[in-house]
Amino acid sequence: MVRILHNPRYAGAFVYGRTHTRRTVDGRTRVIRAPRDQWDTLIPGAHAGYLSWEEYEQNQKRLHESAQVIGADRRRGAPREGPALLQGLVVCGRCGNRMTVRYHSRQGGLCPEYICQREGIEQAEPVCQRIHGAAIDEAIGELLVEALNPLAIEVSLAVQRELQSRIEEADRLRHKQVERAQYEADLAQRRYMRVDPENRLVADSLEADWNHKLRALTEANEDYRRRREQDARILTDEQRAVIVSLASNFPRLWRDPATPDRERKRMMRLLLEDVTLNRDQQVTAHIRFKGGAHRTLRLPLPLKSWQRWITPVAVIEEIDALLNHHTVLQIANILNEHGAPSGTGRPFNAKMVARLQRNYCLKPRYDRLREAGLLTLQEMADALHVTPTSVKIWNRRGLIRGHAYSDKNECLYDPPGNNAPRKAMGVKLSCRRRHPDVVSDRREEV
Repeated sequence: MVRILHNPRYAGAFVYGRTHTRRTVDGRTRVIRAPRDQWDTLIPGAHAGYLSWEEYEQNQKRLHESAQVIGADRRRGAPREGPALLQGLVVCGRCGNRMTVRYHSRQGGLCPEYICQREGIEQAEPVCQRIHGAAIDEAIGELLVEALNPLAIEVSLAVQRELQSRIEEADRLRHKQVERAQYEADLAQRRYMRVDPENRLVADSLEADWNHKLRALTEANEDYRRRREQDARILTDEQRAVIVSLASNFPRLWRDPATPDRERKRMMRLLLEDVTLNRDQQVTAHIRFKGGAHRTLRLPLPLKSWQRWITPVAVIEEIDALLNHHTVLQIANILNEHGAPSGTGRPFNAKMVARLQRNYCLKPRYDRLREAGLLTLQEMADALHVTPTSVKIWNRRGLIRGHAYSDKNECLYDPPGNNAPRKAMGVKLSCRRRHPDVVSDRREEV
């Protein structure tokens, strides 16, 4: 099937000389495929074909791009479904070889990694370099969105119009050169035709000069035709409007979650030639656009796996400040309300906050309250000459002020001072006779 797609007869062309036969040293016969410019005969449209010659040329280009992954330098390759947007475009900045893609499963998704391992495969040498690819893909994607904005396209079109005016001037100059070569050839012809045939020496000299002028004319015509074909890329107003509309729609299409990764790769291949990566103190990406433009990006080194699980320093500082007034469960709820990120990306809970307090050696809330002079339950009971249970009851009724240091409602209390509940102190003995945890209404009325 692939041979049919590569055969020009499929497109209605007559071809002869696509292969050449050579004999090797041992006497065997070897068939060599010749490039198109070395074919003996190529006549497009010689007979009816299954498709046009233009469609055949486009198919050959698509097949060539898809088959480049098999070549010596493993260029390109067909875009696949993976999220690595630079698949087949990455070049190692150290050895110059093509970098391959390896995927890792992280948090339920695929994370690309670009790795240069050809020498490791062929020569059993260590891996040249490996670079985490998610941050690079994102940075280059943003660069493409920035480059393909309507303002930049308008500037490019204005430059193209200016270049087109200069191209037209250069075309007029080249056409004058062709006219001059034609005039000199005609002049050499007239000189040759007027010479006396019996004067063979002069006739031979004029004939050689005429042939020289004809060759110069042919070269001038070929050069003019080739340059004219190269410069014949004139954009019409309608084409310019289409380009501007595409530039306006490109950011929306690129950032649309419904756009498949395969289509993003195809768009990137239309804009980029290749990307050279080098990892040192930072990741340096040299980006080569179609047409010769280039950009250089310098990105920080990707975080290691354990570094991605570290809680940000700002969150640790916020937890340290909240420990002065809240328990660990209250702190977890406050952090979730503020949308503070955790190292794992999950919402905070009491266990996470307590673990962070221990791991970062933050002073516990209990120690902070003790340093502020607050009393424990037993110390408060001794100061008020009541039982610890009575202290809890008075704290719930608001007679004294307690500060919770845990989520089990364990509290430390402000010293009573001169604002101690005196009426309650007078009924301590009676309360103990009836029940240690209950204060009778009759004794409270006394």
